[in-house]
Amino acid sequence: MTTQRDSHLQTIRDIRAQALAAMEGMDYCLDWKPGPEDWSAREVIYHLVDTPVGGIHTLILGILSGGVTECEITPDSPNMTPDRLKVEIEEARSDLTAVLDGLEEGIRDADDEALATATVRAYLTTRGETQERNPEMLLQGLFARHWREHLGQLEELRQSLGM
Repeated sequence: MTTQRDSHLQTIRDIRAQALAAMEGMDYCLDWKPGPEDWSAREVIYHLVDTPVGGIHTLILGILSGGVTECEITPDSPNMTPDRLKVEIEEARSDLTAVLDGLEEGIRDADDEALATATVRAYLTTRGETQERNPEMLLQGLFARHWREHLGQLEELRQSLGM
């Protein structure tokens, strides 16, 4: 019988493969944008790495361990820093895969009950909302849906560049 945890682990693996494929060959165009309002590949990558701050893996681990009861989620931020502006594609890839590796490790030993019942109070500051969320909800929304959406942006950037 496939558990929710098993499904999430497969989703993490699928997203890892999609992310690595989308980043392939983007070393020379990490900062290219099709328009002034669009995000570059670098901005998409670091948005995923650091939403929420510290990464989705840190949040999920904290909720499951009971160490995190509140979090702030700031949507729509590229999370750029001066140091990240200097990063080459290999380091960006490493930062992204570290989040995915941490997430996979964090839920590998979790059971479906913990994923469904542990909770966190999430403050969505730019939207003025507060919500109770559990790891299951976060893995489906803030991780799977959100990451796939932004990986689609990377794939669109690749297409715009003729890759």
